Amino acid sequence: MKIENAYKDLKSRGFIYQETDAEKTEKLLTKEQVTFYVGFDPTGDSLHVGHLLPIMAMRRLQMAGHKPIVLVGGATALVGDPSGKSEARPIITKEIVAYNVECLKKQLSKFISVEDAIFVNNADWLGKLSYIDFLRDVGSKFSINKMLSAESVKIRLETGLSFLEFNYSLLQAYDFHVLNGLHNCKMQFGGQDQWGNIIAGIDLVRKLDGNEVTGTTFPLLLDSNGQKFGKTAGGAVWLNPEKTSIFDYYQFWRNCEDSDVEKLLNYFTSLPVEETKRLGALEAPAINRAKEILAYEATKLAHNAEEAQKAFLAAGNKFGFADKDGKIETTSDIKSVKIIIDNSADEDLPTYELATNNVAGEGMWILKLFVEAGLANSNGDARRLVKGGGAYLNDQRISDANLNITADNFTDNSLILKAGKKKVKRIVLV
Repeated sequence: MKIENAYKDLKSRGFIYQETDAEKTEKLLTKEQVTFYVGFDPTGDSLHVGHLLPIMAMRRLQMAGHKPIVLVGGATALVGDPSGKSEARPIITKEIVAYNVECLKKQLSKFISVEDAIFVNNADWLGKLSYIDFLRDVGSKFSINKMLSAESVKIRLETGLSFLEFNYSLLQAYDFHVLNGLHNCKMQFGGQDQWGNIIAGIDLVRKLDGNEVTGTTFPLLLDSNGQKFGKTAGGAVWLNPEKTSIFDYYQFWRNCEDSDVEKLLNYFTSLPVEETKRLGALEAPAINRAKEILAYEATKLAHNAEEAQKAFLAAGNKFGFADKDGKIETTSDIKSVKIIIDNSADEDLPTYELATNNVAGEGMWILKLFVEAGLANSNGDARRLVKGGGAYLNDQRISDANLNITADNFTDNSLILKAGKKKVKRIVLV
């Protein structure tokens, strides 16, 4: 799908939070094919949902004909960005960074066309710098007073900021200088917490190269509880299916708050804005169909259409389908998925393998099983779940917290445990 006006598209979907020069940015994105960059520090071997906003913006800009540079911070990850952090990140080895870089490249390729993008690693130039030359050529262009006035620095001064981290802004600014020279990169996009680093890069490009470039940030995405988007009680929601199962990934989107549906559809799907507005305005229970569409589209993008269909059918068979007859209009190809009520969909649920000897004799305490399966944080947590009526065994509410699970509770070596309406595990005997 070709996007005709990238700037208006980003604006209408709510991507733009801050701009160094709105008029210049709009002109660039409207009048020419622009090379822009987004950076990712490879501090882990997987991206998570919290990374997706800049990735989706990059995807939409590419769909409008602009060329993304995906900068993987193989060097800056060794330093650590203090922006938005209350304390220093642990320093990781070069070997781990190199491995993480390859993992992130593979994940990013699912969201953008690799053939029409430029992948770079700032270790290729930062690793070759002479420290004295860097101080003379780059450090001389920065004012300590101005650096200390940055909000991200002021916050960290209260808890402690190492000289190592203080250098981070200079290194990221140097990235923009290099990319402007190598690829005529004219724009940088990043999260709201990157504003200070982006400004530093724009200033450096002007001072070293005499070129005018621009920067834009995306809003900090928070959930209804004011927490950073992409977090659950169990931690981050990862794109790597070995860290977050595809079913759990689907359920994360499916279980969003009603008030967030339109916003999330605009950010994380390619549905037309007119449709996202209509779907987001649906009232309960119809709004649940909008959530199914969101979850399906987000899962299809991060994994693939087949896995999205499996997750949709598995969730629907466990918790019910919101629009079984397809009465709510949508352009999503979820409308083409044939709904089949089939208990075999249990096989697509996240699975916990349990050794058979655990259920021999008197069996295994149900509270312990809930904890080991990851459905409760402690025995006390599991007990409160049972007392509150939120614990289910094979769709039957558990009323006895002293229940022991034996082999008799299993059918074909499996059973289903649920914690409330949102968390489910298939327990398989091995």
